[in-house]
Amino acid sequence: MKFDPKIHHRHSIRLQGYDYTQSGAYFVTIIAWQRECLFGEIVDGEMQLNQFGKIVERAWFDLPKHYPHVELGTFCIMPNHVHAVILLIDGIVRAGLKPAPTMARHPLSEIVRAFKSFSARRINELRKTQGIPVWQRNYYEHIIRNDEEHNRIYLYIEANVDNWVNDDENPMRSK
Repeated sequence: MKFDPKIHHRHSIRLQGYDYTQSGAYFVTIIAWQRECLFGEIVDGEMQLNQFGKIVERAWFDLPKHYPHVELGTFCIMPNHVHAVILLIDGIVRAGLKPAPTMARHPLSEIVRAFKSFSARRINELRKTQGIPVWQRNYYEHIIRNDEEHNRIYLYIEANVDNWVNDDENPMRSK
């Protein structure tokens, strides 16, 4: 079915006019297709990654190799979603890397798209399901504006496994 704005009512969650290539910290949540618990399970208060969860983890930690202006903040993989803080930095501050004369700055959306693509391709190769979605089409993002907000988000991500029983994304949650 072709997109019809009178029917589909899709609205961008992005902040109108904001430059998502600029330096800063961004909180993102990326959810598995149809909220399928694809990445592992929580056992005795610990997230146990399965082979797909390990692929997601590897794709996350590979991002700075592809995007030198990216630093990785707090990150957690849940059974059917990922929470993360992505930092876009000015210049390259990691040891041994020198900035190219015209280093491309990719927007947050491109970095998230790459993460989703890298992980989905590898997961689908492993389960022999090329072309089947692994991730929902969009993602949640929030611009972190100050240290207090960053600390609150850090604590939220770190406590996510402990709060799984009440998580809105938990398909077994008591309503």
